[in-house]
Amino acid sequence: MKPFVVNRHGRIVFPANVLGALDFSVLDTIDQFRAVIGRDFEAKAPTGTDILARVNSGEYPNRFALLRDLGQNLYWVNRYALPMFDKRPTRWRDMPRNRSDVFLPLLHPWEDADRKVAAVEQAYKELPAAWDADAEGRIFDLLFDVFRHKRHQATELPVIPPTVAEMTARPDALTYVLHQHDPDYPVFRSGEILDADEDVPELEALLRWAMVLHNQYPWTREHTALRPVSTIGDDDFVIALHPRSREVAAFIDRARAEDAEGAPVAFGSTGRPVIEARPPIRPYPPVRVREAFAVAPKLEALSVVRGEHVCSNDDVIRNSCFSWSPMSAAEISAKTGIEQRRYSARPLEQLALDAARAALAHAGRAPEEIGAVLVATCTSNRLIPSTACWLSGELGILQTHASVDLVAACAGLPYGLAEAVRQLQEVRRPVLLVCVEKFSDKIGSIRTSRMIFGDGAAAIVVAPAAADEAGDVQVLQTYASGPASEVNSIVWPNPEFDNDITVYGPEVKSLVRRYLAQMISELEEQRDPDSPDRCLLESIELIVPHQANKTMVVDLARKAGLKEEQLYFNIAEMGNVSAASIPIALYDAVRDGVITGPTRVFAPGFGAGAVGGYAVLTMDPAIAAPEPSEAVADLPAPRPPAGPTSEDVRVAFGQ
Repeated sequence: MKPFVVNRHGRIVFPANVLGALDFSVLDTIDQFRAVIGRDFEAKAPTGTDILARVNSGEYPNRFALLRDLGQNLYWVNRYALPMFDKRPTRWRDMPRNRSDVFLPLLHPWEDADRKVAAVEQAYKELPAAWDADAEGRIFDLLFDVFRHKRHQATELPVIPPTVAEMTARPDALTYVLHQHDPDYPVFRSGEILDADEDVPELEALLRWAMVLHNQYPWTREHTALRPVSTIGDDDFVIALHPRSREVAAFIDRARAEDAEGAPVAFGSTGRPVIEARPPIRPYPPVRVREAFAVAPKLEALSVVRGEHVCSNDDVIRNSCFSWSPMSAAEISAKTGIEQRRYSARPLEQLALDAARAALAHAGRAPEEIGAVLVATCTSNRLIPSTACWLSGELGILQTHASVDLVAACAGLPYGLAEAVRQLQEVRRPVLLVCVEKFSDKIGSIRTSRMIFGDGAAAIVVAPAAADEAGDVQVLQTYASGPASEVNSIVWPNPEFDNDITVYGPEVKSLVRRYLAQMISELEEQRDPDSPDRCLLESIELIVPHQANKTMVVDLARKAGLKEEQLYFNIAEMGNVSAASIPIALYDAVRDGVITGPTRVFAPGFGAGAVGGYAVLTMDPAIAAPEPSEAVADLPAPRPPAGPTSEDVRVAFGQ
């Protein structure tokens, strides 16, 4: 997990975005590692030659653009060292000669270095400031001091550097040598990096880059020279490279074994035939609840829990990762319709429990009345016991007919309601459905995911309706699968992206387009249960879709024949909360006065796993519970499950 922290200025910080750390436990081969490095460190980074060419052609509009290129270049220069090694200046006489876990940088002289350094310095002086000349000057001083003293070119760095014994066997090999070293050379503490503060979000991000890069060279840089190993004196200092963790050391051992024995063939990685996706032998019709089931479902309560921290688009930009293309807060808004998302420091289970307690209180139901507990989530870390079983225990329920988790991602509400209605037929007592997600610690440094996802929970009490009531759920439909490209369009954990959640945009858009067209077609074919003379689509008063990406959903909805004014969105303030997004949006439609009386709602969801589904239901604003801060303030606080804390992150930072 890669949790955020809140610094002393009250701002959200994502340490993973600047550290360049990787999860080596999911890497087995050199080729896998190279692919990750190529994507994260190389794809966007200019070389020194590129920077010189851009300076000479006048491509840089301002100092910030030049500084950003310098930062990305220096991350690229440190692409292997930063995630793999601690750099420790060590006197040559004290260097171990035969250990297999201590390495030396194998370096090559930087060609045309003086001209490139002089060109960057002159260009910076001549370019205008983008926002704040003083701040940009401080950042330039940090970056340029590293840039002008790095001595070596970075194109031919070995993935795994040689050991000391391997270097001494090559007397002409060049490495860093210091004539003297101050062990108290100043570096930035992790707290200082976390607490970096600039008024301009882009400059705050760049300042953190500069601080991390400064710490990669904790010695007096003008004393640095590239020298052959054979000329190193006993009192000279060299830069010893030590694996940063046991996982790194184990990866190096695996990679060396691979070199010695030949690369292993990853199971299923090559030669796998493309499987044709065939449609079912006959369509799956929507479930018309009144006709299919004896017990009609009544929605008694809907509660929501929001993440307690607001992460604005400015906060996202303040935490720009070195692997990102330039993007502004306004561009995030235009691309996604999101102005902010909500994050929580609470564990996912705590969010679920807070929502469940509020829903039960509003429904006037005691825990022992509940016949089943269903939790729809795709971000739980808990497998045993399931979140639903854990929740049942924390609520004080001795026994349910079923307590089970459903992994249906963004279709969590229709999947959860469908299962709740089925459970009603057996238990004939209320069912508690909780939709909950926590994405904030599973995103890592991936920009597309960071822009979109948030944290939150919603709980619904679904009870048997009275004998003379028609119930609140009219039609339910669920889908799953599709072509393999869409099935794998959203992946978590994804070893290829450091086990972070990964979204492949074109494939997601394809599955949303496919499902939305199918849903509209079915609504046009189905008759209104209350007025058979019209189709079900004509009976819809409000559409509350899964809050995936407003720009994308509105565009696809228009193409499907829907009007934007028919749709309700709260994505601007909540982001995409996957399974919890539709019920939270239903709640907010009441809060915003969009739903003022019993309203027939079409609630479609679609997403990871190529799942889809919808519910046609009646939303009565009376079921909206007060937010938990008001509803359960007098209840004793439950025991929170163990989870990562801000202190864990600071420890991981090396403080």
